[in-house]
Amino acid sequence: MDDIRSRFRRIAPAADFCSLRLVDERSLVLKVRQDVVQPLTRGVDIGAMVTVYADGGMGYGATSDLSDAGLKAAAERALAWARRSAGRCVVDFSTLSMPAPTGSYRTAVQQPWATVPVGDKLDLLREQCARLKVADEIVDWEASLWHTATRFLYLTADGGEVEQEFELLVPDLVATANRAGDTQVRSLGGRGSCNQGGLEVLDAIGYREQAPRIAAEAMALLDAPDCPTGTMDLVLAPDQMLLQLHESVGHPLELDRILGDERNYAGTSFVTPDMFGSYRYGSELMNVCYDPSAPDQFATFAFDDDGLPAEHAWIIRHGILQRPLGGGISQARAGLPGVAAARASSWNRPPMDRMANLNMAPGDLSFEALIGQVERGVFLSSNCSWSIDDSRNKFQFGCEWGRVIEDGQLGGVVRKGNYRGISATFWRSLAGVGDRSTYEQYGSPWCGKGEPNQIIRVGHASPTCLFRGVEVFGGA
Repeated sequence: MDDIRSRFRRIAPAADFCSLRLVDERSLVLKVRQDVVQPLTRGVDIGAMVTVYADGGMGYGATSDLSDAGLKAAAERALAWARRSAGRCVVDFSTLSMPAPTGSYRTAVQQPWATVPVGDKLDLLREQCARLKVADEIVDWEASLWHTATRFLYLTADGGEVEQEFELLVPDLVATANRAGDTQVRSLGGRGSCNQGGLEVLDAIGYREQAPRIAAEAMALLDAPDCPTGTMDLVLAPDQMLLQLHESVGHPLELDRILGDERNYAGTSFVTPDMFGSYRYGSELMNVCYDPSAPDQFATFAFDDDGLPAEHAWIIRHGILQRPLGGGISQARAGLPGVAAARASSWNRPPMDRMANLNMAPGDLSFEALIGQVERGVFLSSNCSWSIDDSRNKFQFGCEWGRVIEDGQLGGVVRKGNYRGISATFWRSLAGVGDRSTYEQYGSPWCGKGEPNQIIRVGHASPTCLFRGVEVFGGA
């Protein structure tokens, strides 16, 4: 890191603005499938991107050659592109005041990944994998751990310097049951149980106790009837709320998408700039915050990839749309306040507007109180399928696990539970929000956006929530 600092000072061109963003990421995936240890998958990815603003234009150059010559060549490419793009950009970059941030961040780790030998971690996975095979009908079963350690350095020519270190863990358990051509899958939170931290994450989610439950539920689904069909009340578990927040709040509120940047790839948004401050997105019970500063969540950081400091911000407050998920450049384009949302998937991709930790605030109802309000409905958990239209408005989601609700009581298990709705009206049907005892933290390592595509990590936390009059169906 010290060498990169001195090299950047030597090669930074004279320009309105110049920055360097270095990413050094190391990953290891351990997996045991059907009681057989799978080949270990290691990843090492190191490189840097130089960004230059000059003459009102912007350019960038990325390189894995971190020598003086490599960084100089990247800076020269960035400067050349900045001059070529002058007068042709969506914003006059000479008018932007870019931050020169100083600070640091490091994931709080109680039990570092490296303190436990790989062999011991594989023994843990063997044990958990074996506990998933409870019957002949379990035809596929696996246990896995995916660890990633990332070092990040951001420098600006006018003295800005940010160093961040992230340690992330994605544990998973999956059991697949089959009988007479019918296949049912149960997983660990819809594969969303991921957080920042060391091996203590496993204790926080009860990893060592989950396998028998997952296997038993996969078997129960083989005997369960299909989810009922009709318009009824819907109670969503936090591990399904993560997907609901992600697709029907997060993506439609990305400011660059609202401004049309995703039109050719993944659609636009039903949200328009004039809605902020007045549009009723949901009921009075809907409170959603953007909080990349929240401790231990999967997408926690101190500064975004353009140097904006991470802060808690209300995106939707008492159902009213407050502000978009837009970083500094998009804020300048739209004339709207935003958040620290400029994020890139790696050193060879430019930052764009991305959600990080997008969380639903808890309410004041226990799980029993939520269920007690339902005369006829279903409880659904763990996403397994999703579809949403080009304006991020109409959606259809499917879940691994369900139970009927009748007269305020949880009833039998149902399978193949699906529901559909329209974002612009679905959230207004929010009629109950669970308290802190129902609140759970999840995330995803697989949020895709942009051309060329960028896969990035996001965090979501939510309580259990009740929606009225939702179109529910089974059998798909």
